[in-house]
Amino acid sequence: MPLDQTTTPDGEAEAQSRRLAMRRFLRLAKQYWREEPKQAWGLTVGVLVLVLLMLATQLGVNRWNRFFFDALDQKNGSQLMLGVGLIAFLALATSVCAVLTVHVRMRLQVRWRQWLTRKLVDRWLAERRFYQLTIVGGDDINPEYRIGEDTRLATEPVVDFAIGLSTAILSAIAFLGILWVVGGDIRFTLGGHDFHVPGYMVWVAIIYSVIASALMIKIGRPLIARVDAKNEGEAQFRYELTRVRESAENIALIGGDDDEKAHLDETFTELVARWLKVIRQQANMSWVLNANTVLAPVAPLLLGAPKYLSGSMTLGELMQVAAAFVAVQTAFNWLVDNAIRLAEWNASSQRVGVLLNALADLDADIGEGAGDTVVLGASPDDKLRIENLSIAQRNGKLLISDAETVIAPGEKVLVKGESGSGKSTLIRAMAGLWPWGSGRILRPEGATFAFMPQRPYIPLGSLRHALLYPLTNDTPDDAVIVEALRKTGLTHLATRLDDDEQWSRILSGGEQQRVAFARLLIHPPDIIIMDEATSALDELSQAKVMDFLKNELVAATVLCVGHRPGLEVWFTREISLVRAPGEVHAHAEERRYPLARKIFKRLRRAS
Repeated sequence: MPLDQTTTPDGEAEAQSRRLAMRRFLRLAKQYWREEPKQAWGLTVGVLVLVLLMLATQLGVNRWNRFFFDALDQKNGSQLMLGVGLIAFLALATSVCAVLTVHVRMRLQVRWRQWLTRKLVDRWLAERRFYQLTIVGGDDINPEYRIGEDTRLATEPVVDFAIGLSTAILSAIAFLGILWVVGGDIRFTLGGHDFHVPGYMVWVAIIYSVIASALMIKIGRPLIARVDAKNEGEAQFRYELTRVRESAENIALIGGDDDEKAHLDETFTELVARWLKVIRQQANMSWVLNANTVLAPVAPLLLGAPKYLSGSMTLGELMQVAAAFVAVQTAFNWLVDNAIRLAEWNASSQRVGVLLNALADLDADIGEGAGDTVVLGASPDDKLRIENLSIAQRNGKLLISDAETVIAPGEKVLVKGESGSGKSTLIRAMAGLWPWGSGRILRPEGATFAFMPQRPYIPLGSLRHALLYPLTNDTPDDAVIVEALRKTGLTHLATRLDDDEQWSRILSGGEQQRVAFARLLIHPPDIIIMDEATSALDELSQAKVMDFLKNELVAATVLCVGHRPGLEVWFTREISLVRAPGEVHAHAEERRYPLARKIFKRLRRAS
């Protein structure tokens, strides 16, 4: 991604996409105050009250400057002691307000982030969008980073900005009033003409601030693009590190260490280059920042010195004006001083908005009214029906054309076909994961499903949790779980049901597939859809678990994708996805196994 905006059509399209992303983020984020009004507005009002109290203590300290330095100038010991007591009280009041502000501010940040994170997670996981996003969004979406880190960076600073900006505005108004009243006017002669400037300190403060801010804006303008590019680079580097960790075994087995190292080094080198551009930009801004830090407290003293020397301004008034001048500069320069954080917030907000854009595009692509999609519906009877089903890639290229079949309860159907004919995609469509295409898949209403991919998902937690996943209200006795382990050849794990381990790493591929079959025995489903679910098992182990279809699971309807020869003995019929010469899509051809059909019928009657 280029670091600077361009005026090319691609650059304009990217800028428009970013604006849309920001609008979507802001539209969602502000709903917190509508959906959680008691909590959100209670904390917001609390923050505003504390801002006013903090401003009151600052005004008190400013007024104390005048009181204390006048007493010092007059060598008034009793007034000085009173000043010590007053500043101690002001310090206590300021500390109390600051502590309360921290509590309320951080609670607002945490609660807002919690609400927004839940909304994003709900949208991400709704309607299987988290899976579909991996197909259409590409690797660069990184939803886990956007929901986690970017959501934090997009919400926490907003509360700080709201407090800082409101404080800056109120401080500017209050301390400009002090400059006008206490600073008074000034009279001087220039070129033989007399001039009278009322509230001259106010005009000096404004002119000084405008010059400093203009310089900062001019120098710091490219910073937002620099920070945005840096954040994108950070996210990409984290993603590539995660991929290496998740694919560590495969990389090690094929000796891809050097290639991965070179690729990571290339990505990190690009990230460093982006960081260096941010550093150079911040270094340039430091010229103005540091000069302003030195000059801002000195300027009012130099400007007020003639009035003090002439006796028209006391030492206390001079120090009060100097403190007010610095406060005004701090208020006026708030935007400039927070330019870096504003850039970070802008970049992170846009990144969350990009995720919202991707989810919205998915909704438009496959949601209601989106046009032809695979429709999942309820079957009018207890049969699984595929009606006029065509499955396509997202670009519209057909994989399967005009498939029709009816699968009766308890039937065992094997799906075969050459590589790329759409077998696994058919399974995804049956699971409701693949909407691209047309036609209908009608599933028995109220039927329970078990989907068994080639690589079973083993969640974090105990082995018991993995065996019962996804959790149900019906928790079986340990005896049922242990018996399922025995039947699937996992007896050696029976004593470790409550051990919290990284089971996806501890268990071999074959053991993980056995766990998937153990789940079937613990909670027998009505319909089982399998995709190469025995690929990691040897032939004998495969035969043992597939025999469950003839025994314990005889009543279940099974649709299975498989390549291995000999699988036919566990199925009543076969659907083959074949391509005619010259065609790019497959159509379904059926073949029945009468003997197996009779065996399954007898078993169902016996059960």
